[in-house]
Amino acid sequence: MSEVPEQNEKAEEAEEPLEEAEAEKEKKLEKKPEKKKKKEKGVFALYKIENGGLMRLRPVCERCGPGYFMADHGDRYACGHCGFTRYKPAENKK
Repeated sequence: MSEVPEQNEKAEEAEEPLEEAEAEKEKKLEKKPEKKKKKEKGVFALYKIENGGLMRLRPVCERCGPGYFMADHGDRYACGHCGFTRYKPAENKK
């Protein structure tokens, strides 16, 4: 008879970590931020149609020539093909 209460205690101890793990998972799910809307990729990011013509939104690489657009990195433009970097003019902040 003394064996039965010991088994019940062990079973209760085994359930507690499971309940804690489930509570932690629920907390993590609640904390996830909403996904940001992705920017358009491809040709839509490189050209804009104005007055019946195409306007290039990014500069073309000076070394590689037409067809190689430079990536916009905030304070600079960089070519992914040859690695050429051109810095944007610094704005005076007062």
